[in-house]
Amino acid sequence: MGSGRWSTDVYDAAERYRSASGTGAFAYSDRVTTSSPRASWAAHPSLDPKGLTVRESRDSAEHPVSLAIAVLFDVTGSMRQVPQVLQTKLPELFGLLLRKGYAEHPQILFGAVGDATCDRVPLQLGQFESDNRMDDDLGNILLEGGGGGQMSESYELALYTMARHTAIDCHAKRGRRGYLFLIGDELPYGKVKAREVREVIGDDLCEDIPLPRIVAELQRTFDVYYILPAGSSYAGDARVLDTWRKLLGQNVIELDDLDAVCETIALTVGLGEEAIDLRAGLDDLTDVGSSAAPAVGRALAPLHRDRGTVARGGAPLVDPAAGTAAGGTTRL
Repeated sequence: MGSGRWSTDVYDAAERYRSASGTGAFAYSDRVTTSSPRASWAAHPSLDPKGLTVRESRDSAEHPVSLAIAVLFDVTGSMRQVPQVLQTKLPELFGLLLRKGYAEHPQILFGAVGDATCDRVPLQLGQFESDNRMDDDLGNILLEGGGGGQMSESYELALYTMARHTAIDCHAKRGRRGYLFLIGDELPYGKVKAREVREVIGDDLCEDIPLPRIVAELQRTFDVYYILPAGSSYAGDARVLDTWRKLLGQNVIELDDLDAVCETIALTVGLGEEAIDLRAGLDDLTDVGSSAAPAVGRALAPLHRDRGTVARGGAPLVDPAAGTAAGGTTRL
């Protein structure tokens, strides 16, 4: 997958058609949840992980230096609004990645996470796409809105699938990890359960896998980030933040404005690809007419201070909070 090119004109035309026809951006979810009993709900065939072999981000003549970017989000409870925000902000995300030169050939996969202990559809995974088919993947996501009410969701099942069912050329050919953003507000379960893997994906997994082990496996091929947005049930919760920080270190981002999620993802990629420093990225947001710069600056300042980066052209970065230069580190 990953052929074609993103077109804002095609996106706008699809939006106009939906508006004129009275069709929502998440037509599959609207149809299933309003016309079918919950016991019959199922993932759209294009997103169903049962029997999944591999999701691929591959180089091609059209995209010779592909970069894999995965965005997975919790669709339980209050988090159901996340895909709706992502869908409306897709042009801004691609505008920053492409026009500002953060990534020349991004290939984006969207997925959704629920709770395998109680939901009908605990995992949905699209393809890595370079063109407007990623909008189709978002539109095919079932917004189940379930969850078990126990402050945990099946994030670990999604991490397992991304670790063992993806093939990305940016890493295989160039030794550069892809990016994986997990947007949620709850705890993962402590282990990948073999029974759930068999039921949801179909892998003949013989034993449970401790969560830290599958995270370490995934981090061989992806830089993994957890984004906890404001307005969610457990925003700011110390237990949630501490748990994810033990797993991912500094790659835990608190975002005080959900509407800034696409800009946060874009600038995190730009920083990781050493295309910008944080100040230049915030200037880019202003340049494209985004109002998200303050929220993004607050969200990424801790990550920026902890890791550092090298600005475009090799200049030392400037910490926008402290106003001082900091040493750069190279992302591998």
